[in-house]
Amino acid sequence: MKKLVLAYSGGLDTSYCAHYLTHKEGYEVHAVTVNTGGFDKKELEDIEAKALELGAHSYLARNAVQSFYDRVVKYLIYGNVLRNNTYPLSVSAERIVQAMEIAQYARTIGATHIAHGSTGAGNDQVRFDLIFQIMAPEVEIITPIRDNKLSREAEIAYLQEAGIAYSWEKAKYSVNKGLWGTSVGGEETLGSRKPLPDQAYPSPLEQRESESVALEFTKGELTALNGEKDTPVNNILKLDKLASAFAIGRDIHVGDTIIGIKGRVGFEAAAPLIILKSHHLLEKHTLSKWQQFQKEQLGSFYGMLLHEGQYLDEVMRNIECFLEDAQRHVSGRVFVKLHPYRFELEGIESEYDLMDASFGSYGELNLGWSARDAKGFIKILSNPGKIASQIKSGE
Repeated sequence: MKKLVLAYSGGLDTSYCAHYLTHKEGYEVHAVTVNTGGFDKKELEDIEAKALELGAHSYLARNAVQSFYDRVVKYLIYGNVLRNNTYPLSVSAERIVQAMEIAQYARTIGATHIAHGSTGAGNDQVRFDLIFQIMAPEVEIITPIRDNKLSREAEIAYLQEAGIAYSWEKAKYSVNKGLWGTSVGGEETLGSRKPLPDQAYPSPLEQRESESVALEFTKGELTALNGEKDTPVNNILKLDKLASAFAIGRDIHVGDTIIGIKGRVGFEAAAPLIILKSHHLLEKHTLSKWQQFQKEQLGSFYGMLLHEGQYLDEVMRNIECFLEDAQRHVSGRVFVKLHPYRFELEGIESEYDLMDASFGSYGELNLGWSARDAKGFIKILSNPGKIASQIKSGE
């Protein structure tokens, strides 16, 4: 039998693939779930049982949460990456790591084929195929949903005819959860006018009394909450649990897909948004204006290439070197106030704070220069404009 690795999530599309590829196409299917923060132990056990019942030869759950942070999330924080100034790249960032883990596993077991359940109308097909073709070019890619243009109704009918008794009726809202946020899709996001209703988001408002939290960064990484040290991954999880109770981090992203159409998706990302905004505030205090300028350009470029599946291009490693080096003095505490549906950044404390009153207080007092110095500086600064004005005055 031809050995095939299937990227398996337990949803309708990948479950169809598991049964169809085993029973109709004759593949030896090895189902793999790459956990980037979206599944707990019980969910993974249920997914395994389902995969084996559908005919998979084997099942493997790979824990890639730390790998996801080390390879991607860390640099999204360093770069303050928000696509279209809105979306923290929750799903697109996950797919890259999931694809790499699956490609690596396929080569490890000597698989001749890799399959995924992407349709032909989204971004994920590009991300998975790009990674697979670069990391495992000798392995053939199989995509039954895309190739056969299958509807959900057709998939459900096939599984029911095969005696698969699960309830495949689509929930009103599809939710994809991971370490770096949760995407939410529904009827409203298929068009441009309607917002997602409150009940579409997975975290309801539970906390109505405001609460303060202190985020501590060490060289750009989140190393403590309220003075309690822990790993960055654990701190992200703790902050998300705390802030999600306030229903913080909800929004709808509108962007350009890789295949050239516009896409709209809701998301909930309490911890990512608080971390990114807090980190950015700390950088405003600890980095020079030219560091900030270059980081904005490179961070945006990094996010765009990541979104479009180009993670393995060598330029990404070059940008990561710059982003990491720029974090040498991004250490300190950021004080945040949490409120229902929103948060506010109150201020920072850092030994590297460049807002040092010994040099002067903005708009108030100059200590490092005299009035005469200021006049001379401004006079020289005006030279380019003055020359251009006089030369062009006759036009």
